Amino acid sequence: MKKQQGIVLFFSLIVLIIMTVIGVALAVNSSQSMRMAGAGSERIAAMAAAHGAQAQVLENNKGSVLANSIIEIKTIDNTMGVSVENKITPLQLQDVSCQRSTKASSSNLISCRRFEASSKATFGRSDMGGLSVVAGIEQEVLTGS
Repeated sequence: MKKQQGIVLFFSLIVLIIMTVIGVALAVNSSQSMRMAGAGSERIAAMAAAHGAQAQVLENNKGSVLANSIIEIKTIDNTMGVSVENKITPLQLQDVSCQRSTKASSSNLISCRRFEASSKATFGRSDMGGLSVVAGIEQEVLTGS
């Protein structure tokens, strides 16, 4: 007993410390991975909310409301749990020829008004993340109306 110096105890404590450091590092890495996965899912949800809010604002303002609009239309939508700001902006004040038309006419009775519809969604902790969805719209109108 007197010859034993406690070498086995010393090495076992060193191995225990090394394994504890490895365990703590794995726990930190796991929590960071979970945060990144959560942020990815929040971004996907915000993108879906922005597309849905944009479709809804276009549906609410279609037809004569959109065709007669000369100012920017702004709305805020919080129905999907994400704050989404929608804007429909006229791009030109005068009517222009349509880029796509199923009703071609030689007398140019149909022209178009162009708009830009944008939706900006915020997400994440303290709404620090943000993304925008932008679409171009052509509304057919009778020339001169």
